[in-house]
Amino acid sequence: MAQEIILKTEHIRKLYKIGENVIEALKDISIEITKGEFLSIVGKSGSGKSTLMHLMGLLDSPSAGTVYLNGSDVSKLEEKKLAQIRNDQIGFIFQSFNLLERANCIENVILPLKYSKMSQKEWKPKAIKMLELAGLGDRLYNKSNELSGGQKQRVAIARALVNEPSIVLADEPTGNLDSKTGDEILALFKKLNDEGKTIIVVTHDDEIATKTGRKIILKDGLVVS
Repeated sequence: MAQEIILKTEHIRKLYKIGENVIEALKDISIEITKGEFLSIVGKSGSGKSTLMHLMGLLDSPSAGTVYLNGSDVSKLEEKKLAQIRNDQIGFIFQSFNLLERANCIENVILPLKYSKMSQKEWKPKAIKMLELAGLGDRLYNKSNELSGGQKQRVAIARALVNEPSIVLADEPTGNLDSKTGDEILALFKKLNDEGKTIIVVTHDDEIATKTGRKIILKDGLVVS
């Protein structure tokens, strides 16, 4: 049975104009990601991996080429429609966690639900379920400034999953964590992937990449492996 392609890019390029100079951050990227994959996009600083993540996450549009999400061309949609697709179909996890410091774990995880079609009475039970899945059932009412780095990242993972997105995009998710805590977060990703989640990790760390099922290596805006 053919595997379902969940995300696909065809010959995408991304140009930035800085003064009189044009920087070609991505030169000709065509990749396919299938449903249920756990893969990494690897490259050194300046390789284009963050630019590619922004295009795959619909945070930016390509200068040329096409991005497909769940079979639909999403490269040229207006921002309002892109924002809705991001909220419904893509979960983001960032190196810096991006939590509200004075809000508790439940309140942080509820945030994406405020822009969803889910009824308000379902928000709290759903947030609690996701926090328990992320191993934080005993920290539901702690504010994020009372949590360790690893616990903050688990809150961010719960928040990324709460809308049951098609894809989870993690940008350097272990970058601010010690190696033991980073390994725990990767083990959680593996568990989520075993349950069918499609997870894409963007990293400069080859050791992290070896723990994913497939890796795409970028160099100077091109896929080299």
